[in-house]
Parts: sequence; structure tokens; C-alpha cells
Amino acid sequence: MNPNLFTSYQEWREAITGKCGLELDRAYCEERIAALADFSIPSTRSFLDTYGQDYLATVSSWFQRASEEAVK
Repeated sequence: MNPNLFTSYQEWREAITGKCGLELDRAYCEERIAALADFSIPSTRSFLDTYGQDYLATVSSWFQRASEEAVK
């Protein structure tokens, strides 16, 4: 596995909220889930080409989990 990839939900969440300073609220998570499912978006195709289908599915599931945990 690529050493630059997140290996756990907690590691990913801490990077998104801590290092990137983003809030994983429901609206943001749903936006990202939709974008990662839309292969007509160039950044989604690039993500898929770079990291593969399995990692894309993993990150999508992390956004889904974060959305379910969000209070708003």
C-alpha cells in the first residue's frame, strides 16, 4: 500500500479536521460523497487513477461515517 495513504478512519479524520482545518459537517460530507461517485468530475477521475477503486471506496465510506456522526 502507498505509504502516503491514510490507513484508518481516525487518522483520516484527524488530518481533515486538524491539519486541513475542515469541518466534517453533514453538508460537506454529502457533497464529497456525491463528488467521489461522479466519474465525470476530473478530480474524481484523477483520484481514481492515482489511488484506485478500493481506496476511493474507503474514502467514500469514511465520508459516509463522518456524515452519520455529524450533528448538523
